[in-house]
Amino acid sequence: MINNDQYYQVIIDIKSKDIDKIMSDTNPIPLMGKALLQKVKELSHKPRRETAKECGYYSVTKDGQVRVNLTDFYDAVLGAKGVPLEPGSTKDGRGREPTYRVSVHKNGQIVIGSTYTQEMGLKPGDEFEIKLGYKHIHLKQIGAEEEAED
Repeated sequence: MINNDQYYQVIIDIKSKDIDKIMSDTNPIPLMGKALLQKVKELSHKPRRETAKECGYYSVTKDGQVRVNLTDFYDAVLGAKGVPLEPGSTKDGRGREPTYRVSVHKNGQIVIGSTYTQEMGLKPGDEFEIKLGYKHIHLKQIGAEEEAED
């Protein structure tokens, strides 16, 4: 017969093993590239969530719940297959896409953002000729014609 002390010791041992397993699995290293595609093929008979989890696309919360991250898993599979997720992305690093519109500031200035200048390959010091029209401003890069002819 097991006394209470032995019973509680068995429960503590089991729980500590569970906690060790959970803690070792909290930051899995997800598979990428060819290794991911191979594993997905091997697990094709299993449900999506289970496949994603076995490929390392999950996290464990503080209270021990397993959260499968299907979005990252799908993105990784598409990336491994060579499908560009954001081809020629035009976002400016802050998650905004260029609108190709500007406003005149209170001080009368018009600012052209770095997204546009980078897209054109402009460098600090590049100069422009300003031509004013009836309802437009035309900027023409000085020296651009000479470089294009070379």
